[in-house]
Amino acid sequence: MSIRCARKGLASLAIASVAVLAVGCGAEDKPIANKPAATTSSSQKPQAGQETQSAEEPSEVLAVAKGQKGLELAINSAERDAGGFLTIKGQLKNTSATATIVSSRLSGDETEVVKHGNSLGGATLVDSIGKKRYYVLRDTDGRPLTTSGLSNLGADKSLPVFMQFPAPPASVTDVSLQLPTFEPATLKLS
Repeated sequence: MSIRCARKGLASLAIASVAVLAVGCGAEDKPIANKPAATTSSSQKPQAGQETQSAEEPSEVLAVAKGQKGLELAINSAERDAGGFLTIKGQLKNTSATATIVSSRLSGDETEVVKHGNSLGGATLVDSIGKKRYYVLRDTDGRPLTTSGLSNLGADKSLPVFMQFPAPPASVTDVSLQLPTFEPATLKLS
């Protein structure tokens, strides 16, 4: 009988522990879910005008790469971070008078990248002095860490884009950004 009572006691303890964890986890989820919504809604109002302005008029242009069908890629920043990454941000603009389809060739020709749709996954950075080529990073599912879902771009419209690469060594100050169907663009890294 004492073994039977011990089993019942352990079963009761296990059920009580699961119930406490479920209640505890549920209590934590609710405030966290509400916090970003409140932060987002309060921060969206002042920044809405700023985002539109920065998307239309970037503060600085480091380089411009010209592509086919009136497409241009203006690079606005190339920032190294402490994690060993280099993030390039810019604007993809259609300078022509008609809408254009963004070429699927920008994704490159690697099967793993292409299967995730149109992106800037074909971009590379070339360090000609160190004789190294850096490819766009990918997540664990093979998706390139770039702007994706590119399809068409209206006349005189622009789209903010980004690409993330492994950062070249700190001694590397000049790299060439190469994107399929675009002329190479030289970037100065700080």
